Amino acid sequence: MSPTPATKMKFFILAVAATVALAAPQAGYQLPQPDPQPQPTYGVPDASVKSAAPVEVVPIIKDQRTQNEDGTYTVDFEAGNGIVVAQSGSPSGPEGAVVSSGQYTYKAPDGTNIAVKYVADENGYQPQSDSLPVAPIFPHPLPQYVLDQIEFAAKEDAALAAAEAAERSAAPSQTYAQPL
Repeated sequence: MSPTPATKMKFFILAVAATVALAAPQAGYQLPQPDPQPQPTYGVPDASVKSAAPVEVVPIIKDQRTQNEDGTYTVDFEAGNGIVVAQSGSPSGPEGAVVSSGQYTYKAPDGTNIAVKYVADENGYQPQSDSLPVAPIFPHPLPQYVLDQIEFAAKEDAALAAAEAAERSAAPSQTYAQPL
């Protein structure tokens, strides 16, 4: 037997009343008070704060950004410490995905100049730089039995593909439709 609309309404009112009662402030609870002097979260530290190391202020030499109506954009940035970034992009990827390319340079802690060129597209982020690590050359030649197994597997794949092609061409079509 299903409950009547009046029973449903009484249950709903009871549920709302219970929710309001549980949401009411509990005895002894006080809301946290805002900090009368909020600390800055960004910027140069206050001069009255003593620190062990001097703070280096890096000037921004250039920061040019353009965003065009067609979705293309460019970014040119240069900081006083040698960091340089140049990037451009457009929504020319699959389904309007943004394809970006650019380069950035900076000085490593050991004083080496690092330059990286990159493309970011449907194949992911693809950096190029003499500074990036390179995988080592395979340490030894492959043994003959491994090469033989690879050749055997390739022959099996070719034979299977040929058999499937022959089966498809020899068998009559299982679907009949009016030609277009």
